[in-house]
Amino acid sequence: MLTENRHEEILRLLKEKNSVTVQELKEFLHASESTIRRDLNVMDSKGLLTKVFGGAVTIDSKMNTKEERVSLRAQMNREEKILIAQYAASLIKENDFVYLDAGTTTGYMISFIRQTGATFVTNAVSHALKLLEKGLKVILIGGELKAVTEAIVGNEAYVSLQKFNFTVGFFGTNGVSKNLGFTTPDINEAMIKQCAMQRTQKKYVLCDHHKFSQVSPVTFGDFSSAVILTDKIVEEGYKGCQNIREITEIGK
Repeated sequence: MLTENRHEEILRLLKEKNSVTVQELKEFLHASESTIRRDLNVMDSKGLLTKVFGGAVTIDSKMNTKEERVSLRAQMNREEKILIAQYAASLIKENDFVYLDAGTTTGYMISFIRQTGATFVTNAVSHALKLLEKGLKVILIGGELKAVTEAIVGNEAYVSLQKFNFTVGFFGTNGVSKNLGFTTPDINEAMIKQCAMQRTQKKYVLCDHHKFSQVSPVTFGDFSSAVILTDKIVEEGYKGCQNIREITEIGK
């Protein structure tokens, strides 16, 4: 297929789906990965699409490349985050070996945790301190402390996580897309999230509805790789997510 024709097909797919992965384009266009990546680079430079890690999105997609400080993010959509966090905490069972990802919604979980026999591993210093204050057993992984998100990242953190096998894990995300999955702006944080998810039996991504169809540059998990806990389903394509408001209403 000629280059111009491939570009036309890529734009047509983007118009239909808003985002595409390199793997999807390889299979659809019967082209090599190097060819697809070269096409995306050229099209990005021409302003035809926005290239992201592992694929591309339309120019007008909700691309989020900025990371706000934890103190600011904690107050954004606070009611929704607390609702999700309270339900997520109820999923922890006695003697669970839990991974608690850095993030504001996962941080809100701590005050609702009731299982004193569970052990927690986290890459967030603030989470570790709050867990200790509750008298819970906590392991803080070592590595480089990132100032903006207050998360521990880097090679040492990655190696530390490879020692563990978690029964359940709770993860934060900057964006959720059906095609590009769970995304975050920083590749170092993405590597830690991905590593922890791969070593977790039951995986939950905590996501308020504002993050649906948001895309950040780096994917750390496929859309189907974890159960999504949210406060509201706003788009038809996300019907498979667990709507906490509906669950809690049924439980009353």
